[in-house]
Amino acid sequence: MTAKELPATAGPLSQAAFERASRLMPGGVNSPARAFGAVGGTPLFIERAEGPYLFDLDGRRYVDYIGSWGPMILGHAQAPVIEAISKAAAKGTSYGAPTEAESRLAEQIIEAVPSIEKVRLVNSGTEATMSAIRVARGATGRDKVIKFSGNYHGHVDSLLVAAGSAAATLGVPDSPGVTKGAGQDTIVLSYNDVEAIENIFAEMGDQIAALILEPVVGNMGCVAPTPEFLKAIRDQTTRHGAILIFDEVMTGFRVAFGGAQERFGVTPDMTTLGKIVGGGMPLGAYGGKAEIMNQVLPAGKVFQAGTLSGNPVAVAAGSATLDILKNDPPYEQLERMGKRLADGLDQAATKAGIPHTVTAVGSMMTLFFNANPVMCWDDADQCDRDAFGRYFWGMIGKGIYMPCSQFEALFFSRLHDEAIIDETIDAATTVLAGL
Repeated sequence: MTAKELPATAGPLSQAAFERASRLMPGGVNSPARAFGAVGGTPLFIERAEGPYLFDLDGRRYVDYIGSWGPMILGHAQAPVIEAISKAAAKGTSYGAPTEAESRLAEQIIEAVPSIEKVRLVNSGTEATMSAIRVARGATGRDKVIKFSGNYHGHVDSLLVAAGSAAATLGVPDSPGVTKGAGQDTIVLSYNDVEAIENIFAEMGDQIAALILEPVVGNMGCVAPTPEFLKAIRDQTTRHGAILIFDEVMTGFRVAFGGAQERFGVTPDMTTLGKIVGGGMPLGAYGGKAEIMNQVLPAGKVFQAGTLSGNPVAVAAGSATLDILKNDPPYEQLERMGKRLADGLDQAATKAGIPHTVTAVGSMMTLFFNANPVMCWDDADQCDRDAFGRYFWGMIGKGIYMPCSQFEALFFSRLHDEAIIDETIDAATTVLAGL
């Protein structure tokens, strides 16, 4: 059975694997993004990946547009990264002591990311954002933090809050188990709302420790910031002495080598990293101005620690990945392929008469089933979720693995060439015409 003739459903081996997993793990998965809850049906269980492709337990091949939710910018199982992992693992998988490899990766990060003068390695993006918030509060002596509705910063209690209808709303916990107290110092604003930013700083600027945002959102679909929005957050945080944190877990090394801050020319005070920085292994980082990072123990008094932080295997994968991205940068190609894909999806949906809009920033992208531009969560929330679900399974039937939620950005790698992009557009044209 060829990739173009796949059934639009999980195969029998994936179904059996999911039944087994459901007896062992909550919902049968170790992260809810994998559960297909937004599109229905049984998740595909992956056996292996190579280049731009995923292969499931039933032997089906898919063009991969999730890329492990962002890290696989080079493609899967690339020889230099696998070799670096193997060499590091052969020397031992964890030491609990410093290594020079950690310093080398730190140097690579500092050289690449404009805002970072010192950096601390951790194990995930969630750890990075959690730690950055703590450091910002410790450095400023303030409590309140601004975040934006629809921006996800990991499963940190104080950041798992949702916005109300007002422009600025004190956080209400968005998950059972998160106490009201955990969110009481979190202020939620609407993304791209300049007036809300100016108003909240005018009201309580001397209480705000930090403002954290995704400089390109990937967690309500791909949503781009306006220049006015970026200017406002930088101006207001500077004026009121708050720390501006760019959560570049998705965008770091993705939308440019130096991340969104390089692409847009806006330098935050702190940056959180994950995904690409670990080359597909569990690794995150947070960093910023030296005066801020020197607040972290043992240089300062803000506590943060991790037994596996700077793990030698993860560091090796990250370092090898950043070497390739620096010395053989794929960004011009990614921009070209991104425009080709965005234009193709737009034309396919237009031809089919589907109300839609496409947002793309380099190799991040979303086809929104919404006729209006998506600038914030309230816009994204108007999307036709049912249409997206049918589109997702239709693309699976064409051998194309898109994100399994309207509110997750797609990612592609440097190995997604013109032929693969055109195959994807052809599949979308057929699927959308059938909706």
